[in-house]
Amino acid sequence: MTAKENHTSTIVHDAPVPAAQGAEFWGSDAIASVLRGLDIPYIALNPGASYRGLHDSIVNHLGNRAPQMLLCLHDEHAVHIAQGYWKASDRMMAAALHSNVGLMHATMPIFNSWCDRAPVLILGASGPWDAAKRRPWIDWIHTCSDQGALVRNYTKWDNQPGSVAAAVEALLRAAQIAQTAPRGPVYVNLDVSIQEEKIGPLPVLPDMARYLAPPAAQPAAELVAAAAHLLSTAKNPVMLAGRCSRSIEGWNARVALAEKLNMRVLTHIKLAAAFPTDHHLHAAPPANRLAPEAKKAIAEADVILSLDWLDLAGALKQACGANPVTAKIIQVSCDAHMHRGWSMDYQGLPPVDTYLMCEPDAAVPLLLKAVKPRAAPAPAVTKAKPAAPSNAVTLQSVAEAFNVAIKGSDFCIARLPLGWNGGYVPFRHPLDYVGFDGGGGVGAGPGITVGAALALKDSGRITVGLLGDGDFLMGNTAVWTATHYQIPCLMIICNNRSYFNDERHQERVAVARGRPAENRWIGQRIADPDIDLAAMARAQGAVAIGPVTQVADVQPAIEKGIATVRAGGVCVIDMRVEPGYDAE
Repeated sequence: MTAKENHTSTIVHDAPVPAAQGAEFWGSDAIASVLRGLDIPYIALNPGASYRGLHDSIVNHLGNRAPQMLLCLHDEHAVHIAQGYWKASDRMMAAALHSNVGLMHATMPIFNSWCDRAPVLILGASGPWDAAKRRPWIDWIHTCSDQGALVRNYTKWDNQPGSVAAAVEALLRAAQIAQTAPRGPVYVNLDVSIQEEKIGPLPVLPDMARYLAPPAAQPAAELVAAAAHLLSTAKNPVMLAGRCSRSIEGWNARVALAEKLNMRVLTHIKLAAAFPTDHHLHAAPPANRLAPEAKKAIAEADVILSLDWLDLAGALKQACGANPVTAKIIQVSCDAHMHRGWSMDYQGLPPVDTYLMCEPDAAVPLLLKAVKPRAAPAPAVTKAKPAAPSNAVTLQSVAEAFNVAIKGSDFCIARLPLGWNGGYVPFRHPLDYVGFDGGGGVGAGPGITVGAALALKDSGRITVGLLGDGDFLMGNTAVWTATHYQIPCLMIICNNRSYFNDERHQERVAVARGRPAENRWIGQRIADPDIDLAAMARAQGAVAIGPVTQVADVQPAIEKGIATVRAGGVCVIDMRVEPGYDAE
């Protein structure tokens, strides 16, 4: 079962006392009804008076179903849960943010969602735009001119409708834009006066089927033919499998295309699984920076098929250095429609010979049909080089124990820590791994893990977040939402008691300046006092294990965590790993 098929999963429902339905309705009732019509399953939120009208409508008009509210302890979690839900389901949910202050809290996860190309319907609110209607002090500080400007540079669209009718249209447009590729977050700001306006009878809602996102754009036939010719006649083609959907049909088509062309494939550790990493055509473990085998594969390629690869120009630069790129480049991506002036997340501008301006899932089946089988010697299988055995708990020992404990079970890794070697755990299904946070915003891991687990609840797939300690500390109160709504998930904190990535940066600077590298830990180490991460999780109702400090205890801890998730619980393991990275 895929996450998208799993529409009927249930979580704890905070059931309201039934409200009598009269002939009088309010503006927020119409807005809530549109959310139901748009098939929004959940709305994650931290409460706020600016949308108290909408809150009431979801509870008392809709009965807190479709959408159901998910109470979060921080505005950031609301957006990250929605992001994680999409990552595991390809389905959009909503998040609500309280006026300007809630939006300020959530700017980082909105940026993460933007960089991750994750559609999130974000509902904001403000005090009355009509100053005569503002309550003293509080409505004034929670009302601002052009609130959407706070996030306009990293949302696809924003709007502040001036009437109930305009709000209905704004939601339809926002949902359509968010779910049209390249996807991304949108923001609709609802004036409290519109929400709390009496409107008499509930207006007839539009036919939602007429406002859906358009079907995927198809590439031009002549471009498919040109790309197929390049691939069919190539001596050494390489596929860069980048941003792809969670569709098993899309996954199978990519595998079939690679096998038909006997083409080596690379994947990226920051992106969701797009190709089986233990397949004989997978050329190197997925990584942040290209491994030597990956650089060699790209440098020797005469044709490169980029399926919406993250930073194609950067990959070519890593592989070719200052040398000219001689390979013919086939780019399959519509991401350029997202590129604007404020954020540089579009990366460098790559050279392209054949450009298919569409999503990979639209192009690959056409290419599969058009290419001719290509005979070539079977490439050598590349395996991750294990580190030297150690009695200390390391990322590698955690991975080895995880592989044994999870064997025979379907799983979804919702996050990996920095330094994780992409060859440690094989990905054999599009839901085995859903990628990083998108924008590098620390604190996303717990919320994304909960969102992915929500999408996969009742699917039989165990959701696991392998988190850094800094990531967990910033986002740990997302655990409460998981325990309250009984969303089973396992969080394994790879706790090196440091912002270790920054230790390495400080070491490089010190060495370059001829200064003591031994001082790299100052302002980085999380110690004295030590933080009891398991206690933080236990205080929120989770089963907590640790600290785990001995290699012999790693596998039993993970097995207990998996058993807890199977039983419907939430488990957090404080795994005390040695500082050090097993990969870039």
